Amino acid sequence: MINIHLCTEVKSIKRLIQLLLLFVVFTACESNDDTTTTVPPENSINGFWSIPEKGWVFQFTDDKNIFYNTNAAGCSIQDNDFVLQDFYEFDFDVITENELIASSELSDSEIVFVRLPNQNADCLPDQVSDTKDPVINFDHFWNIFNDYYAFFETRNIDWSQYKSLRDQVTTDNFYEIVEELMFLMEDGHVSIYDEENVIEIQSGDAKLNERLNANLSGDLIINSEDDFMALKNQKAQTIVTEYLGGEFEIDENENIIWGLINDDIGYILISTMQGYGTNLSNELSSLNVVLDRIMNDIKESGVSKLVLDLRFNNGGFDTAALNMVSRFMDQERVSYFKKARLGDSFTENKPFSVEPQGDFQFTEDIILLTSPHTISAGELFTLCMKDLTYVTIVGENTNGAFSTILTHVLPNGAEVGLSNEIYSDAQGNVFEVVGIGPDNQENYIPFLSTQDFQEEKDSGIDRALEILNN
Repeated sequence: MINIHLCTEVKSIKRLIQLLLLFVVFTACESNDDTTTTVPPENSINGFWSIPEKGWVFQFTDDKNIFYNTNAAGCSIQDNDFVLQDFYEFDFDVITENELIASSELSDSEIVFVRLPNQNADCLPDQVSDTKDPVINFDHFWNIFNDYYAFFETRNIDWSQYKSLRDQVTTDNFYEIVEELMFLMEDGHVSIYDEENVIEIQSGDAKLNERLNANLSGDLIINSEDDFMALKNQKAQTIVTEYLGGEFEIDENENIIWGLINDDIGYILISTMQGYGTNLSNELSSLNVVLDRIMNDIKESGVSKLVLDLRFNNGGFDTAALNMVSRFMDQERVSYFKKARLGDSFTENKPFSVEPQGDFQFTEDIILLTSPHTISAGELFTLCMKDLTYVTIVGENTNGAFSTILTHVLPNGAEVGLSNEIYSDAQGNVFEVVGIGPDNQENYIPFLSTQDFQEEKDSGIDRALEILNN
């Protein structure tokens, strides 16, 4: 089984919350001259706070802060002692007696904490689950998904029928049973990681492997992550030599390649939506320096057509994707909606708009290349671009995993990741599972194919050129 890491856990809400809560506690004692922010009496932040749609409970005290996660089976601790570090990327917006609101430029959504009048009964010291008992851990695993996973119906899974597997669980087969259940979902944002037992299972790996191998044969078949990386590098080498003539630019972190295919057609390959800054605090500012450089080069080149290559994209920060999209926007538009599962219903379905940014936006003919490896924030980029009248998609459907990853921790310490949010386009269409791809069969071109490697060509770019030259 290959283990292709499609998207980084920097996007993981666990990390975001850890950074956020520390910042909350740190800034709660500072003065604030902003009249729009209500500052409560000293120490009023102490107590218990909840984010219901995430199943999270937080205890703030003078000594330390505890981060719990809850489900119908009980409560466990996700982090029992936050360590204050450098969290300059966060802006603390509101502190009131019963509500905390904070935001980060790396998140498209605010995070709202609601005060609990009393401690969650399941999270009392003698009730918190901290055990390696396989049955208890299975109960938590099953209930975490039962309570918070958003796509059982979409993925045609009757989750209730698997609850009885708890009677078969032992210490020896626990992760075998969990792995079987995770593979039912075929979800690139579902995972489990147990550092102590060296367990790392990615639900979407098998399906991705199948899709990537669909047009490969012989020695080109992908059997490992090393195989996949070798083919990606070989394909990238073909692009820069055969289509860019060996003349191209690349940012210092080697995330974006750009150049000219000819005097009239430019090319940009975006491999990730993260890793542009030296740390999280300058991630977006560093990205925008790169984007300014790219767009200036495109403008000065005088090209009237562009190939945007997202086939290599492994996701990252949604706001990084939106910053990139803004450079190709002709006007502000509502580009997508997002909601999270909340019990048997959902949170408010909130609209998100993208407007032009930077000194120059390219809004002429664009071919957007996509693949099964285009995931998460790469898919958000595609979602925002697909309805622009000057954009045509060529390639294969994207991965079909959009949700920001919700993390919970089992009583044995293993971290579980799952999809809790539903993204839709401006018309309300949801592309989870199916992904976003070309509108017609003529533009369906495999990302990886034996023929392309044998002939040292890229059929996706070839099809893009056919369209742009007509």
